[in-house]
Amino acid sequence: MLKEPIFVENSKVPGMLSWVIKIWAITLFPFVFCRGEINESTRRHETIHHKQYIETLVIGFLLIYLIDWIHGLIKYRNGALAYRRIRFEQEAYDYQKTQNYLEQRIPFKWTQYRV
Repeated sequence: MLKEPIFVENSKVPGMLSWVIKIWAITLFPFVFCRGEINESTRRHETIHHKQYIETLVIGFLLIYLIDWIHGLIKYRNGALAYRRIRFEQEAYDYQKTQNYLEQRIPFKWTQYRV
């Protein structure tokens, strides 16, 4: 499997997938699609998702992501909050600005979070 995602800048994909919230960048293994030029923080955030995809054998990421989002919708009755409470998103947002995080990241760190 690819150790790093394939970044696609100035893509229309995030706009086409912005049904619930406005998406700037999205990881769809093994690609990261971004509306414009990707900055270091977003690059790190999406690379964390890439690693999460690998840990969950790709399909697991999609299933857990959906289950967490539905759980969050039921619990919070707010789509944006449900999105932010997805375990994968919590890890990515918490560490997107930590420069050396990808080198020292503990595998399956996302399992320490709760919706």
